[in-house]
Amino acid sequence: MGRGRAKAKQTKVARDLKYNSQEMDLDRLAKELHGEEKNQQSQEEDDPYADGNYIPRA
Repeated sequence: MGRGRAKAKQTKVARDLKYNSQEMDLDRLAKELHGEEKNQQSQEEDDPYADGNYIPRA
């Protein structure tokens, strides 16, 4: 028991993916599929928890 909420959420997500048109960045997808990655420095800048990027909460 207790699977009702999980199933409802999965159904909602699936319905959103099916019926809502989403902007698709085909160039980014092609780069990801072909294994072309961003340089390491920009990946570290994107990560808020990387060394030096962590901002403690007040």
